[in-house]
Amino acid sequence: MKKVMLLLAACAFTTAAIAQTPETEVKVRDNGTKKVVTKTGKTNVGQALDNTADAAGNVAKKAGRGIKKGTQKVGRGLKRGTKKMEDKTE
Repeated sequence: MKKVMLLLAACAFTTAAIAQTPETEVKVRDNGTKKVVTKTGKTNVGQALDNTADAAGNVAKKAGRGIKKGTQKVGRGLKRGTKKMEDKTE
């Protein structure tokens, strides 16, 4: 899990050097006047950080599910084992 986090962090910082340039768009209104609209959107850094956070969340979810499933299996096995021991001692 440490390797995944390090890899994601490295990807986030490598894309940090490249910034996204804003786009300008000219809209013409019904009455003939023009309006200049500048769209900045997310920078590459912001998008990379969002992607890193999402990926880290996915890894944590998978790990949590695995741990939960494993503990349930152990619990069932323990329950069966104790039941068998009780049956033998009666």
